[in-house]
Formats: sequence, structure tokens, C-alpha cells
Amino acid sequence: MADVPKKKLALFLILSTLTITFIFYGYQIYFTPNILVDRDDRVFIIRSGTTFRKVLEDLGKGNFVNDMVSFSFLARLSNYDKNIIPGKYTLRRNMTNKEAIEVLKAGKRMAVKVTFTHVRLLDDLAEKITRNIGVSTSEFNDALDDFISDNEEGFNRENVIGMFLPNTYQVYYNVLPDELIERMLLEYKKFWTEERLEKAKAIGLSPKEVSTLASIVQAESVKADEAPIIAGLYLNRLKKDIPLQADPTLVFAVGDFTIKRVLNEHKEIDSPYNTYKHTGLPPGPINMPLISSIDGVLNYQKHNYLYMCAKEDFSGYHNFAATLDEHNRNARKYQSALSIEIKKGEALRRSEQKK
Repeated sequence: MADVPKKKLALFLILSTLTITFIFYGYQIYFTPNILVDRDDRVFIIRSGTTFRKVLEDLGKGNFVNDMVSFSFLARLSNYDKNIIPGKYTLRRNMTNKEAIEVLKAGKRMAVKVTFTHVRLLDDLAEKITRNIGVSTSEFNDALDDFISDNEEGFNRENVIGMFLPNTYQVYYNVLPDELIERMLLEYKKFWTEERLEKAKAIGLSPKEVSTLASIVQAESVKADEAPIIAGLYLNRLKKDIPLQADPTLVFAVGDFTIKRVLNEHKEIDSPYNTYKHTGLPPGPINMPLISSIDGVLNYQKHNYLYMCAKEDFSGYHNFAATLDEHNRNARKYQSALSIEIKKGEALRRSEQKK
């Protein structure tokens, strides 16, 4: 009978040891740093369609986790394996399993910046707008095609580029393509405040037409302070039903953006973007107009100019004229200065060749 207390004591000691071991291991699983131990914070990306096994594989390959067994055990215990949320996450130095799983499970994703400026063609947009997010260019283009086919805002293939306002936006890495487009539409609607809508109405243009004119104004000059003057010039032409005769629209129609000088042959091209042949505005923007260009149209300068010509000082600014005679004089001054510059260039080249 004396063996019974000894057996109980042995059992007690074993159970106590197991309990202490379990508590200690449990404490380690929960509260001991296991993520990026003594290393810098890093970004961990989970792409759409990623499985739990793939998450563990990526964490291992990226050397994010020290003890993968304990992380996997706690992740399953927390049911994280059944709810993988794609995104871009910041995992911090010396995080515990519990802290990391809470971040991943709660979908505490990083916001990423989407920036697009100076987009010339709609086909160029996809690459720029998807650069920092988990959407491919083909997925974006497919979603944009769907939007164009069934939107109720009047956007079509020719004018939809005007819906995208060049700026920097914050979105989640795993934003869906249609969500991204809806976000851009929301930003467009926010931009067109009552004040801007009233200004557009006052000049007799819809917001889409304002964007089209702004794209032409933008292509005509690199000087932002000229935008209201050029906008006023083209509005004068529109009111008088005079063709805009904007060279950048011909370059767009030809599709060759290396053209430095528009020739008479370009003016004969059969295109709705040929503003030498057709009065009024073309079907849509010839580039993605900047906000400053749009506001330049809305806040156009009132004057009687109908013509413009590059200044003879090659400053990038223009001489403006109300009459054709005045415009021709400006054009002759520019051509004369250009001829002198060409001769100087040729003389310099000959001098360099002799050395």
C-alpha cells in the first residue's frame, strides 16, 4: 500500500512538469518575439487567391518567422487559416506570433500610393495606375472596358481618360480593378464641385468638354500661366464657330508624337480630331489634362485674341493676336528668329567639324 502514495507523487510530478512545460511553451507561442527577430520592419505581401499554405511558404522563404511550427499552430488555433485577406502588410521587428496574426487576420493592410501624371493615351494609363498595386494591366483594362460599356455617366472610349484626374491617391494594395475605377469616378465627382459646374455652365461647356479643351490648352504650352489666355482664345473661336486649328490635335490624329512641326499634309488627314477641317471640339481629350489645365479653362481670361504664335525669344511663351494681319507679323518675327538660330547651329556644327 505504501507504493500508492509514491505512484500518486510520481503522477503529480509528471503532470506538473507537463503543465509547466505546456504553460511555458504556450507563453512562448503567444508572447515571445518570433517575427523578424532583431531585424528591421518589412513589408509582407499576400496576393489575391493565396492559400494558408502559400502564406506559410512565403513567410518562411522571406525569413519573416523564426519558429514556423509555433506560428502555424497559433494561426490555425485562431482560425486565420480559414480567412486569408490579401493585402500589403507591415510586419515589425520582434513581433510575437499573436501580434502578427492579429495584423494579418484583421486585414490591417498598408495603404499604397497610386500616382499617374502626364498620361498621353488611354493605353498608357494601365501601366502607371497599377504600378504599386496587386492589379495587372490586363485586369485593369478589362474592368475599364466593362465600365465604358455600361456606365451611366456618359463616358466612352474617346472621353473616359478625362475621368482620371492626375494626382496621388491612397488605396489598398489588394484593391479590385472595378473598385479602383469606381474610386476614380468618385474623385472625379468630388472635383466637380458646384462652383466648377457653374463656371462650366457659364462658358457653355459640359465637364467632359472642359476636359477636352483643357487637354488642347495643355498641349499648346508648357507655361501654366498661359493656360487661361489660350483657353480664352479657343473659347473665342468656339463662339464664332471658327475651327480651332490646334496643331496638337493633328499630332494626336496622326498618332506620331515625334512630329515637331505640323505640315500642310497633316492638315488634310481625315479624322474627327482634325481641328483644321472640323469646327468645335474633338470627340475627347488628346491627353490626360492636369487639374491646373482644367481650372485654366474654367477661369479663362477674357480678351479678343483669335491667334497665337510662339515668341521669337524661344522662351516657350506665345504672342497673341486679335487679327490675322497681326498674327502674320508675329509669325514672320518667329520665322526670322528661327532662321537665324538654324544658321547659327549650322555654323557651329561646321566649326566643330573643322577641329
